[in-house]
Amino acid sequence: MAVSGDGEFKVLTSPEDIAKLYREQSQFPSLSRADLGPVITSQYGGKYSNISTEWTQCDLERNENVKFCRQYIVFHDDKSIVYSGPSGNCTEIKGELLSKDSPSGDMKAVVRACTIKGEEKQFLEIWHKNSKIKSLNLTALKKHGKVYEDDQFGCLVWSHSETHLLYVAEKKRPKAESYFESGSEPSLLVEEEDAMKTEKKEDTVKGDQFVYYEDWGEALVSKNTPVLCVLDIEGNNVSVLEGIPDSISPGQAFWAPNDTGVVFVGWWHEPFRLGLKYCPNRRSSLFYVDLTGGKCEQLSSDSAAVCSPRLSPDLCRIVYLECAVFGPHQQCSKLCMYDWYTKKTSVIVDVVKRASEDGFTGIYSSMLSPQCWSADSQRVLVSSTQRSRKDLLVVDTSTGHVTSLTSTSDRGSWCLLTIHRDLMVVSCSSPNCPPTLRVGFLPASGSEKEVSWVTLEEAQIQPEIDWQILTFTPPTEEENSQYPGLNFDAILLKPKEVKEGTKLPLLVVPHGGPHSVIVAEWMLSQAVLCKMGFGVLQVNYRGSLGFGQDSILSLPGNVGTQDVKDVQFAVESVLKQGDFNREKVAVAGGSHGGFLACHLIGQYPDFYKACVSRNPVINLATMIGSTDIPDWCMVEGGFDYNTNVLLSNAMLERMLKQSPISYVSEVKTPVLLMLGENDRRVPHQQGIEYYRALKALQVPIRLLCYPDNNHSLSKVDAESDGFMNIALWIIQHLAL
Repeated sequence: MAVSGDGEFKVLTSPEDIAKLYREQSQFPSLSRADLGPVITSQYGGKYSNISTEWTQCDLERNENVKFCRQYIVFHDDKSIVYSGPSGNCTEIKGELLSKDSPSGDMKAVVRACTIKGEEKQFLEIWHKNSKIKSLNLTALKKHGKVYEDDQFGCLVWSHSETHLLYVAEKKRPKAESYFESGSEPSLLVEEEDAMKTEKKEDTVKGDQFVYYEDWGEALVSKNTPVLCVLDIEGNNVSVLEGIPDSISPGQAFWAPNDTGVVFVGWWHEPFRLGLKYCPNRRSSLFYVDLTGGKCEQLSSDSAAVCSPRLSPDLCRIVYLECAVFGPHQQCSKLCMYDWYTKKTSVIVDVVKRASEDGFTGIYSSMLSPQCWSADSQRVLVSSTQRSRKDLLVVDTSTGHVTSLTSTSDRGSWCLLTIHRDLMVVSCSSPNCPPTLRVGFLPASGSEKEVSWVTLEEAQIQPEIDWQILTFTPPTEEENSQYPGLNFDAILLKPKEVKEGTKLPLLVVPHGGPHSVIVAEWMLSQAVLCKMGFGVLQVNYRGSLGFGQDSILSLPGNVGTQDVKDVQFAVESVLKQGDFNREKVAVAGGSHGGFLACHLIGQYPDFYKACVSRNPVINLATMIGSTDIPDWCMVEGGFDYNTNVLLSNAMLERMLKQSPISYVSEVKTPVLLMLGENDRRVPHQQGIEYYRALKALQVPIRLLCYPDNNHSLSKVDAESDGFMNIALWIIQHLAL
């Protein structure tokens, strides 16, 4: 923000100044992972552990997100930290797809991508101390396709004996060629010719070059048929595990106790695949495949959705998350536990309908930390949304009791990166403070709230930004009759040093999903907008995660009404405080947030003076045939989904009425549309449908279409260009 010579407050409006501010703020890196080495005893008797961290930072000049690592050392006595600090400077990570230290810490495995003579190749490397002792060209071995990165399926896991590595890759597909493709050139040797014919017969299929292969949707477009692969390190031999049913796709695998086999999550992909990214409600189960006989055994229910299995340090129990199949894409999860030796499954933490007396609202996480068990194999740590914060929770597996380590913290959100021998490595941030790296020992059971955190890497607090979490109770006429008594939150950011009586412009930001949440954490774009001089209201309307399962279930069938009214009620309530100018209110959102932004300017046509909509859902009825998540359209429209459902005219009519396109004739607000050409979740034709309608109605509209970008619009050029266009569009149409 700017202050004029007479002390008056002014919004930053110069493109050059805005770009400079964005560049400055983008230099704050985010923490993506941490690894703890084994406890080492020095020659003087002191104990220490090495911590390796991975960070990501936006590099505007190179137009890419750069990954780098930094090492730290922590001296401790197994209960408290004596000394901690960095051990060396940052080092950029290049080409690494996956990496994992062996259990003893003596070796490290790396899957690396390299471009050699214009062709991308993948290598699996084994490092020991200060040298690379093995490098296998996985591409040349032709045992499988590309290795999966650390996504929905991917993993890189050492066996307990450190003799084998487990990972996930795309299944090798036979080469397809035309029926009219010419044969190979004649060979001088008959033996060579026969060998080539034999190889061609085995590896080539005629007429299949245009066969359609389903993938797993948005952000997983190259993922079709994953297979589990094992590298025998000593023998340099890669094998693809057999015995896994053809009807499931395996992933998130790890070695069973004693290396007898492999435990994995299997997703059913028949009769067809649905989008899996951000959709943990796909039918799946825990499986075990024996390495000797190839027998595959199902360990959990076949009528639920599971993910993120984690083996306890004593190798006796597996915890995992479970939720219902179909319905809202993200829900309150159960924390379940499978006993390896008794073969019994128990529910440690059940679904929570409403917050308990101590404020616990349930577990909302689609992934547990890779290491999440306490050293005694009795407690599990979970990072989970609790209303509009993300807290670090400790679950006692014997009692199911849940304790928050961070509920009284002044930082808005906490994330567990790893834990080893009760030494926790965490990241924490707030809307006014970028990610900070901290460590601390998990206290004894019953004393969890006494944890003492030590900061390894402190971030710079932004003193110009003030933030608070507001809670709203809907008026009586807007109560949900089936789920009454629900409330919701919003996170309000505003410039701190503002002269009394100054009324700020306000940007309203409802989140996407709709069953997701905005938590009180560092977000680059919101921080920059606030420092420019805007108030930013991020609304967690009813249906958001972290408020209990009842809140989530209250929204399907009521999209376009309940969520729209919640956002508008929050905005009107904030305007009554007198800090903001009701004549200078804009709205911006992406995906379902874009759906809400377009609804708001249609249902309240004289209220919002500018609108930004990123990959918005515009028409549920037309989206259902082109999206990777057709179930979303039906469920949010208020219908039950199954794979052989047939749409009726009445269903399509109802979905149309719930869509922003039904209100387009009322729109007066200037609209900026931002679309990703490769969006599989909300295909960009949705935005174009809205664009053409507004053009015909002569409403001011601008369309930005980003090539090679999917639903997230997260590539550096799209994100930075998008921010500048958003800021300038709002400035222009709020007449600032």
